[in-house]
Amino acid sequence: MIKASGIVKSFGSVHVLKGINLSVGKGEIVSIVGASGAGKSTLLQIIGTLEQANAGRIEIDGKLLSQLSDNSLAEFRNAKIGFVFQFHHLLPEFTALENICIPAFIAKTSRKEAEKNAHALLDFLNLEDRADHKPAELSGGEQQRIAVARALINQPSVILADEPSGNLDSNAAIDLHNLFFDLQDQFKQTFVMVTHNKEFASMSDRILTIKDGVIEE
Repeated sequence: MIKASGIVKSFGSVHVLKGINLSVGKGEIVSIVGASGAGKSTLLQIIGTLEQANAGRIEIDGKLLSQLSDNSLAEFRNAKIGFVFQFHHLLPEFTALENICIPAFIAKTSRKEAEKNAHALLDFLNLEDRADHKPAELSGGEQQRIAVARALINQPSVILADEPSGNLDSNAAIDLHNLFFDLQDQFKQTFVMVTHNKEFASMSDRILTIKDGVIEE
């Protein structure tokens, strides 16, 4: 599902990634760990096309990303990559249902179809009764699950999660990580997750450790 080779990234004189190579299969859950400042989030953003590498190549679902124009890359990102961050980034003025639908609307999905798919996700997440609630009316765990639903609405090839449980209490964090495995079991969803939580990382199919700018597996 993901192939990255020779990924190099520097910020000025600071060399963060020094030739990263990785491969992630369809339906895998892979955790990326390492010390603070090791470049975990930078690598995730490069895989997700939010940040450009200085060198290297990335393929996602068979598509070589360097061959895409800026507009095509934006369309590919919206269709093929779902993002879950430490903070939910839900828009406060919109309901849970509306927040979930936003990527579908960007993809020009009809409102009827987008809302149908959003309701299906809410039902799967046991949050159907929260559809009309705005983010401020939801718990932290509910907000993050809505963010996961938003990431899933376009049925992406891969979900990239950057410390997704870092802002949650322990029970909500456990629920969120169990959700990832439910999605893997039922939909063969592929996850790449940056985390400092060793317990959650150990539940993954594989752990990749970034050290000195390269990956140790």
